[in-house]
Amino acid sequence: MFETPITVVGNIVNNPYRQRVGDQEVMRFRMASNSRRRTTEGGWEPGNSLFVSVSCWGKLVTGVGASLGKGDAVIVVGHVHTSEYDDREGVRRTSVEVRATAVGPDLSRCVARIETLRQSGGTGTGDAPREVGSGDDGGEVESGHTDPGDAADVEALPLSA
Repeated sequence: MFETPITVVGNIVNNPYRQRVGDQEVMRFRMASNSRRRTTEGGWEPGNSLFVSVSCWGKLVTGVGASLGKGDAVIVVGHVHTSEYDDREGVRRTSVEVRATAVGPDLSRCVARIETLRQSGGTGTGDAPREVGSGDDGGEVESGHTDPGDAADVEALPLSA
């Protein structure tokens, strides 16, 4: 109820890893969100960086584990909090953590195929991946937007193993 919502756009900086916590699994990774500033000459220079630890629970464990890895451009939506702990030398540290409610590829920096997970009771085969401009729809995707044309020249990144 009083959780702080956040959306972070950035890159995964380590390989996501799975842990067991009690009878549940969690997928964890760290990500960096880096800003850039326009210089007076019109170029770009690096700005501030935000590093956060992300924890994914429930169905996100399967999706993140099958789809994402180190270096991938992602958008993470969740709730942010700080965590305090003692490091190996006994020094008190604080880290920013996000408990993710949604994680996905940043489609402004990649092309992706979507494979929908079927609910139990289905055939178990899953839906076929959908591609921009595929099929008999004349280049339109299911949302009704037309294919910009430039995605056809880019190799799609698979999002499932």
